[in-house]
Amino acid sequence: MKKQISKWLSIVLPIALGVFLIVYTYNKFTPQQIEEIKSQFQNANYWYILISLFFGMMALFSRAYRWSFTLQPLGYKPKLSSNFMAVCIAYFMNMTIPRSGEVSRALVLKKYEDVPFDKAFGTIIAERIVDFIFLLSFIALAIVLQYDIFKKFVLDHLSVKQLGLLAFVALACFSLALWLYKKSNNKWILALKAKLAGLVEGIQSVLTMKKKSWFIFHSLFIWLCYILMFYVTIFALPETSNLSFNAVLMAFITGGVAITVTNSGFGAYPFLISKILLVYAVPETAGNAFGWIVWTSQTLMIVALGLLSFLILPILHKKQIN
Repeated sequence: MKKQISKWLSIVLPIALGVFLIVYTYNKFTPQQIEEIKSQFQNANYWYILISLFFGMMALFSRAYRWSFTLQPLGYKPKLSSNFMAVCIAYFMNMTIPRSGEVSRALVLKKYEDVPFDKAFGTIIAERIVDFIFLLSFIALAIVLQYDIFKKFVLDHLSVKQLGLLAFVALACFSLALWLYKKSNNKWILALKAKLAGLVEGIQSVLTMKKKSWFIFHSLFIWLCYILMFYVTIFALPETSNLSFNAVLMAFITGGVAITVTNSGFGAYPFLISKILLVYAVPETAGNAFGWIVWTSQTLMIVALGLLSFLILPILHKKQIN
């Protein structure tokens, strides 16, 4: 029962937050501002959006190809098509149940390529760790390049006292989790430790792979595609077309954080993008329209690729069996 409640809360709460932010944002706008947003949607240059989605596709293909480098040391060589469709399904599933994508990605490879779940999942966790390091690196770079603006943006929304409280709560939760993992004899904790044995092997594959340089290259390429995907979209609207690279970098990491901490950024992505662009003198209506255009285009791409992958995978493997 508790597990079911937890599962539903993980779905409902991010959606509720997104709905709240949408209602909160649009209640502030006058009818004239709402018309401005509609006009920006209608007059946007969607050719730039199509170019940005091309970079998004390239990132997905590169991510699928990079996965093969962590699976090979474990003795598995799944087809690139299976890897790609598993990645697409993972992104699609993350839009429904937070963090379910990693599980579904490993399950797809287990079903169609006979790769053990725990080992496949371990390689995915290893990739996520690498991606998290890249995200932290971009956040650090943005803070260094735009420290004054970053400080102003944060302090405009959170007081120093609130920041200190958040840091204390995060540290306390981490310490408690670490203590429970090391000291607890609870059967669930012990079962988790046993399950982690297979995950560790998958994570270690990053260290034992033969083509580390190619893994690093694809990791860099993936994030370059992410930045280009975002950068190209600024030319879709006149109000954002003159943004500097530093402004784009700040907006990029803001959007990245929104997607990471919410249900794929629903509601939160355009809200936070508009707030950070406001610092760079982009009107809030234009910033909001820009955020929605970027989020909607990327979401439609993921939904389309995810659903196609669900349909095509069984057909491809049925033909191979026959």
